[in-house]
Amino acid sequence: MTKTMNATVREVRENTLLVCDHCTGQEVVVNTPHPHRFCPGDEVCIRFNGIMTMSMPPQLTAACITKISSGRNSCC
Repeated sequence: MTKTMNATVREVRENTLLVCDHCTGQEVVVNTPHPHRFCPGDEVCIRFNGIMTMSMPPQLTAACITKISSGRNSCC
């Protein structure tokens, strides 16, 4: 089952992004091979397989990450 999350990038790290989920306000670590395509402050849509760890902060592996253009509030 594919799920999506709208989020704001907080930090760009080696192979991960730290984002803030717009729905929950929770920080989430997103595993991605191309984190440097994004910058802190970018609003993104993250598509993933629905599996998120129960760690603090939770982690998921992105299948697709796209920037959300201004005025658009839906995912992918």
